Amino acid sequence: MDPEWDSLWRSVGARPDDRAAGDAGLGESRADGSAGAGPAARAGSAAGGSDLRAFVVRTDGAARGNPGPASLGAVLIDASAPGSRRPDAAPLASISEYLGVQTNNVAEYTAVLRALALAEELGGREVEMLLDSKLIVEQLHGRWRVKNSKLIPLHAEAKARLGRFARWSATHVPRAQNKQADALCNEAIDRVQAGGPWAVAVRPK
Repeated sequence: MDPEWDSLWRSVGARPDDRAAGDAGLGESRADGSAGAGPAARAGSAAGGSDLRAFVVRTDGAARGNPGPASLGAVLIDASAPGSRRPDAAPLASISEYLGVQTNNVAEYTAVLRALALAEELGGREVEMLLDSKLIVEQLHGRWRVKNSKLIPLHAEAKARLGRFARWSATHVPRAQNKQADALCNEAIDRVQAGGPWAVAVRPK
């Protein structure tokens, strides 16, 4: 069990018992911090015999009111599958989670963290994140400062988790291309308001 993850879980207001219930082109970075090749070059490397498991990750966070009832959604797609970067690509795994009362940006960051944790759990070594939050993309690449006190620890945790992957990238995409993750956000809020579980995670069988 990861103490840092337990601490993060509590910091965003999730209940400890809910984890068990649930249980543009901006370049690329390697774990050592050096600049890497873009997706095309990475695909070429994979074709050359790389055995690194890669995921395309789409996430979203939502708050009905800001702050207000908040949630996150995330889908993980096998990057080697045909059409994996299409907005309607079939996910290999997904997360839909209610977060209690939070701001939209906290929900957006928490979505990234949950997705990275799941990608790591599933053996991922590369993640290509396609996010509709320009704030997160710019902050992860170090171009925008993180000023909000609630976002500072979330940003730090995101960078730490990204450092565990061999390669990662974060690209801003239009909200219209992120409908799967957005639907999972709405599903989480509606589910909890109807008396359902806070978190639902779907993993490969």
